[in-house]
Amino acid sequence: MIKTPICELFGIEYPVFQGGMAWIGDAELAAAVSNAGGLGIISAMNSSGERLRKEIQKAKSLTDKPFGVNIMLMSPHVEEVAKIVVEEQVPVVTTGAGNPAKYIPAWKEAGIKVVPVVASTGVAKLVARAGADAVIAEGGESGGHVGELTTMVLVPQVCDAVTIPVIAAGGIGDGRGIAAGFMLGAVGVQMGTRFLVAKECNVHPVYKEKILKANDIATMTTGRRFGHPVRVLKTPFAKEYQRLEFDRNTTDEQMEGYAAGSLRLAAVEGDVKQGSFMSGQIAGMVKKEQTAKEIIEEIFEEAEAVLGTSGRWVVK
Repeated sequence: MIKTPICELFGIEYPVFQGGMAWIGDAELAAAVSNAGGLGIISAMNSSGERLRKEIQKAKSLTDKPFGVNIMLMSPHVEEVAKIVVEEQVPVVTTGAGNPAKYIPAWKEAGIKVVPVVASTGVAKLVARAGADAVIAEGGESGGHVGELTTMVLVPQVCDAVTIPVIAAGGIGDGRGIAAGFMLGAVGVQMGTRFLVAKECNVHPVYKEKILKANDIATMTTGRRFGHPVRVLKTPFAKEYQRLEFDRNTTDEQMEGYAAGSLRLAAVEGDVKQGSFMSGQIAGMVKKEQTAKEIIEEIFEEAEAVLGTSGRWVVK
């Protein structure tokens, strides 16, 4: 069985985090992943603090294992959310879309482990100095908001840049990806797209179907006009949005209005015309719906097998 330093650090059986996916990472999915031995994560997204509190309390009723909350630092409710994770004694907080340094002292004082998502070595060093317990180095292969560097080049550089544990993310969907993350210096992985098709995931069935039918070139990135690329499945909506990005006659306000609420339309309503179906590039590798437990057990069995043959090309 695979054990790494983050298993003890976060009180988990397997060194795997579930990505904090907005409109998808709810209490039920997080609890299922945690019960299966990983670290389930509830997405705070842009919702109110009270909605998050209800999700946290629901997760507590479904699992006695550690779980986390992902906080988007650009959320208009971030101040409220930052306090609620302390009040509810959430074990782990992951962060994205900003610098969490302002909140880290209060979280650490409350005993919360803080794990920011980073897309560069500069940000990794910054949050490490601020007191982060670990970092998630996320490459541009991941779904949703992405950076420019790929996982292959980002992870080893982050590992060289900081002394805290590094968790690899982006383009990881099976045991080979986990083994590769370890070879790059990471001590754990985070997966989002693979958990989209977990049986406990409440995302709309249309979303799951699109993931299951995806191939290797099924995703694209939009949002480069604003400096915030987003990886999504190729749909008529995504292609039209990308077209509008490069139309000089389209204002930023029109672009914002066109995309408003599109992730919710995909995840909650399964709207194939106006929904934004965020997905990582590994969607083409996801071919079956399984329970969170089956997913985790399968990928770590695969990882063990791959790691067991990792020296076969070495001539002594």
